[in-house]
Amino acid sequence: MTETFADLIACEDALMFVNAAITSTGQREFHHEEGEQRLSLGFLHEYVLENYRDLYAASLALNVNDHNAVLIVRNLLLRAGDVDVERRRREGRLIARRLGLLPPQRVYRLFRDLRRRGVNNRRTRAIMREWMAGRPDPAFDAVKYRDAVKGAMRHAHVRPGAAADGELGPFLFAPRTVKRFATPIFETWRRAHYEREALYELPYTVAEGFAAKHKVPRAVFAERIESKMTRLERLRLQESTGAAADLGAMPLTRLATYALSLSLDDRARRRAELTEALRTSARRIAGAARGSWGRVAAVLDDSHSTSGSGRKRRRPLAVALAASYLLEALAKEYTPLWTSGRTDELLLYPFGPTPLGERIIDALETGPERLIIVSDGWDNAPPGLAADVLRIWRSRLDPGHRYGGAQRVQITHLNPVYDADDFDVRRLAPTVPTAGIRDAEDLPTLVELARFAEGRVGLPALQAHLDERTARFLEHS
Repeated sequence: MTETFADLIACEDALMFVNAAITSTGQREFHHEEGEQRLSLGFLHEYVLENYRDLYAASLALNVNDHNAVLIVRNLLLRAGDVDVERRRREGRLIARRLGLLPPQRVYRLFRDLRRRGVNNRRTRAIMREWMAGRPDPAFDAVKYRDAVKGAMRHAHVRPGAAADGELGPFLFAPRTVKRFATPIFETWRRAHYEREALYELPYTVAEGFAAKHKVPRAVFAERIESKMTRLERLRLQESTGAAADLGAMPLTRLATYALSLSLDDRARRRAELTEALRTSARRIAGAARGSWGRVAAVLDDSHSTSGSGRKRRRPLAVALAASYLLEALAKEYTPLWTSGRTDELLLYPFGPTPLGERIIDALETGPERLIIVSDGWDNAPPGLAADVLRIWRSRLDPGHRYGGAQRVQITHLNPVYDADDFDVRRLAPTVPTAGIRDAEDLPTLVELARFAEGRVGLPALQAHLDERTARFLEHS
């Protein structure tokens, strides 16, 4: 009995951490300040690392966000001496694979943090060298992340070698001693110091500094440098300047965020364009699973708390909106129910209380096979009604799960907001599986993960699931 109870606690702790690592970025949320978020998240990382290190490392193979992936990698390297060689080797493969998926600027910031903390063991240096050796264009990195590359090379004892025709070392450490570089991007960087036209051949973030030096008007610079921008840089510039965005290039959740950033008049005017872009993106994500989920009802939160914070403006509402379009693509029949009672999804905005209980009743009356709830879980109109409805539904109207049988309705709660007080996402009822969600694109995977939170599936099954996800994750390493 003791072992079973310990397994249950371990399963709950693991899921609690995964939920936090998916949703929290340590930034301010509607109900919690940034300091509370960071303190709570930091404690959770330390607790799981200390007590469930294998599960902690395996979470790198899950849908944890980039912020937490970096923290996991850093903590594993900080405590490298706590495990044997075989486990270090396995962790090393997970770390190497995850670093390959992270944006390079995040990886370089991680390397700078490791250097500041004095983490310079052989394993860390080997991981840094391997990642840097695998970069597709070392010369480009040297220009775009110059100071970061210099620091990483010094810390990991990396020799410049023959990269960039042997000019990498001189470019990073003694550029003034070279009168002319043979490597084109190095020579362009050198010329940009005194030649205005040369800056338009450099990466956007580097060219931006030279443009300020040469006093180039912002509008002129933005127009001429566009071809050198990454997709994300282009999207950010379009959003900041109000320029027309390339909707086809946006991921679904970012597309929903962009739509919600427009005025209601602009959304109404561009209704056909925005709706088609959202549906096309959702269908692309659904892929072969399109229409395979049967009858689906969704309770979607557009209450005042979905306005988020200054750092995450309307993020919870954007996740719910994107999820609605994805569920529409996955379902054969789909019924969306917003907490405000509004039906025009494109004209939504955060407003009013959160009557989740009433909307759950409405959803169950449609006879769905699946009920998906996307909400921060602050049920307040009236408080606690959602928990009572779900408890009664599970205990009296759909009790099959209590006896190991099939459920008439598969209910899943997806929560886009980390609750710093509870070290987890806020739950509606113990009988309903809950998972954190940051991007709607991950919804199908998270619905699968959430079933472990229902209490019917124990630690061995969760461990088997993690092993399977890890194996698939490492197949491409």
